[in-house]
Amino acid sequence: YGERRRVEVAMALAQNPRVLLLDEPFAGLSIDERRDVLRLVTSIPREVTIVMIEHDMDVALDFAERITVLHFGEVVVEGTRGEVVAHPRTREIYLGE
Repeated sequence: YGERRRVEVAMALAQNPRVLLLDEPFAGLSIDERRDVLRLVTSIPREVTIVMIEHDMDVALDFAERITVLHFGEVVVEGTRGEVVAHPRTREIYLGE
């Protein structure tokens, strides 16, 4: 799956997008495959805005500059990594505390 995901991202980038939407690009990947896909995604030029839907909070926190946390379709918190992690509802819902 990892190689397929990298090819999908590369095909999207070949279109020279200004915005790239990634819907759970790490779902179903092994740790090594996740690392490879994350390396590719982080190499995307900063001129390209990336909107990523990701349920793996570790990946989201490692990658994103700004995060919006949704719970049952409602925005719980939006902010930087630090703001999101510090928010009590995020900790309760996604971090299991």
